[in-house]
Amino acid sequence: MFFIVTCLRTAQALYWLQEVIGMYQAKLEKDIRCPLEYGLEVFGGKWKSRILCVLAAKEVLRYSQLRKEMGNITDAVLAAALKELLAAQMVSRASYDEIPPRVEYSLTDKGRSVVPILQSICQWAGLYRREDYSNTMAHCQGCDYNPG
Repeated sequence: MFFIVTCLRTAQALYWLQEVIGMYQAKLEKDIRCPLEYGLEVFGGKWKSRILCVLAAKEVLRYSQLRKEMGNITDAVLAAALKELLAAQMVSRASYDEIPPRVEYSLTDKGRSVVPILQSICQWAGLYRREDYSNTMAHCQGCDYNPG
């Protein structure tokens, strides 16, 4: 009996949480008023810019290879970031009907067009960021900026 009551309470709590989330989602519509805001929405953040740089360096990668290149990213975060980049048409996904299934990711023309911008940001950050560069990701070492 205790188990059933607990499950019912949990179900009620989940239902209430879904209602609350639904109430607030409508209020959080994106309000992009500037091209810079659009750019930061598309390739900003910790992981999306890294994914773009890795794919720029490696050209075509399978999901597991991309995850390995990214280092300490979780599957959930990588999948969410790829989904956003796919929706923004920055990355393309090629699925092959094989066993085992094969999926490859690469940059689109739109994705390749942002790489010089990311390199410029890297150069700027290299001028002002004074930290230990011994833990720099492998694809970052190929940037034009070399913090020597």
